[in-house]
Amino acid sequence: MQLIKELHLLTSFKKLGLSKNILKVLEELGFEKPTEIQEQSIPTLLAEDTDFIGLAQTGTGKTAAFGLPLLERIDTSINATQGLILAPTRELGKQIAEQLKIFSKYKDKVNVLPVYGGANISEQIRALKKTQHVIIATPGRLIDLIKRKAVKLNELEYLILDEADEMLNMGFKEEIDKILSYAPEEKITWLFSATMPSAIKKIVKKYMDDPLEVKVNSKNEVNKDIEHQYIAVKTKDKENALCRFLDLNEDLRGVVFCRTKRDTQDLATSLLAKNYKADALHGDLSQAQRDRVMKRFRKDNIKLLIATDVAARGIDVNDLTHVFHFSLPDDNAYYTHRSGRTARAGKKGISISFINGREGYKIKRLEQALGIEIKKVLIPDGKDIASIRIRTWAQELKQENKESRTDDELLGEVIEIFKDVSKNDLITKLVNLELKKLNIGTDSDLNDTTKPGDRSSRESRGRGGRGGGGGGRRDRRGGGSRNFSKKGKAGFSGRRRKDKKAESGGSDNIGGRRSRKKK
Repeated sequence: MQLIKELHLLTSFKKLGLSKNILKVLEELGFEKPTEIQEQSIPTLLAEDTDFIGLAQTGTGKTAAFGLPLLERIDTSINATQGLILAPTRELGKQIAEQLKIFSKYKDKVNVLPVYGGANISEQIRALKKTQHVIIATPGRLIDLIKRKAVKLNELEYLILDEADEMLNMGFKEEIDKILSYAPEEKITWLFSATMPSAIKKIVKKYMDDPLEVKVNSKNEVNKDIEHQYIAVKTKDKENALCRFLDLNEDLRGVVFCRTKRDTQDLATSLLAKNYKADALHGDLSQAQRDRVMKRFRKDNIKLLIATDVAARGIDVNDLTHVFHFSLPDDNAYYTHRSGRTARAGKKGISISFINGREGYKIKRLEQALGIEIKKVLIPDGKDIASIRIRTWAQELKQENKESRTDDELLGEVIEIFKDVSKNDLITKLVNLELKKLNIGTDSDLNDTTKPGDRSSRESRGRGGRGGGGGGRRDRRGGGSRNFSKKGKAGFSGRRRKDKKAESGGSDNIGGRRSRKKK
C-alpha cells in the first residue's frame, strides 16, 4: 500500500520538478494529487525567471502553488531577505508562514517570518535582526518596518502578491505602490488573485514585464462537493431561523457571513446570550482577541464563527459543515469565496443563503453566473425544534446527580407539595413549563411567503437595514436556550482600525517600464 502511495506521489508531484526534500514533506502531509493551479504554476515558477500571474479561487491551493517554488529557489547561504509575500490580512499572513515552515521541514534551514499590524512591533524588529530569508507581511506593517530600517529589500529577488484583489478592495493601493518603490527593479513578481479587476491590470502594466498567465476556474467555478441551498425569511426572523438550523444539527460547525462589523458583533452577542457556542471575527478586534477566537474555533470550543468577508480571509479549517450567507454578497466571486470555506479536503458541505421572499431573482442570477443549482429548503418547524430541545432537556434531567447540593429539609417540603400529584401529571407540568420557556408557538413558521411586488414586503427592505445583515433591532422571541453546559464570552472591545477606502488609482512612485537582469 505504501509503495502504491509513493508511486502515485512520484507520478503527480515529482513530474512538476520538485526536489526530494519537498516531496517527502508532501507525502507526510498526505498530498496525493496537485490542484489545477499547482499543476499549471509550479513547473513554470521553478523553471522560468519571469513575472507570473495566477488566477484561481480561494481554497484551490494557491499557497503551495507559489510557496513550494519559492522555497526551492531560496539560497540559504545568502544572508538576506530574498522572498517577500504580501497578504491582505494577518490571519492569511500567519497561515502562509505556517505552511512554508512545514514545507521546508527537510530543506536547509529557511528562516520565515510573518509581520503584521496588531502585534508588538518591537518583538518583530528583534526577530528581523536575524536573517529572514522570507518575510510574509501585511502592507501597512511592512511600511512601518521599512521606515524604521528594520526591513531591507535591496537584495530581494521574489515578490509575491497573494489575494491581490482583496488587498485593493481593502484600500492598500498606495501601500503597494510604496513597497514596490523600495524593491529592486530586477526582482521577479508573482501575482495571485481570484479576480482580475481593472485596478490589478494597472498594477500589472506598471510593475510587471510581459508576465506569463495561468487561469483556472475562470468562470468562478464552485466546489462540486458543496450543496447549495436557500431559505426565504424576513429580516426580523433571520436570527431565529439560524438558531433552528443550529438546534437541528448537533454536529454543525460553520461560518456565518454578515455584511458589516457591527452585524457580526450584534449577532454573536445575541447568540452567546442564548448559550450558543459562537463568537465574532471582525476588524475591530485586537490581534490578541482574534487569535483567541481562532484558537477556540480550531479546537472546536466554538461551533459557529460570525465573520465579515475581509476578516474571514485566511480561515483555513477543513471540517466545516456549513456556511451561512446572512445576506448575499454583491459580487459573485465573494459567494464562491464564502462557500469555499466548507467542503475542503474531499469532504461535503452545505452553503445556505438567507433571502426575503422578493429576492428570488438574486438566486437565479447566482445559478446562471456560477452554473450551479441552489435548492430552496424550508426553515425547520418550531414544533420540531421544540421536540428536539425537550428531548435534550429530558436527557440532561435524567442524568442530573440527585446527590449533589440537595437540602434534605427543602427536598422533603417539595415532596410534600407534590404528594397528591401523579407521576404523569408531574412530568406533564414540567414539560409544559419548559415549553413556555422556549416560547415557540404562534411564530412557529418562519418561512417568508412574500411574493415579488407584494406591498407587505416593504418590511424586508425597510427596518431590516444594512442589507439584512442581522444587525439593529431583532425580534428576540422564539430563540429559546441552547443546552450547552458553558457559556461563551464575547470579547469585542479593542483598538478600532480606521477603514480604508478602496481606490483604483494612486501616485506613481516608479516611472516607466523596467528592464530585468536575466539570471
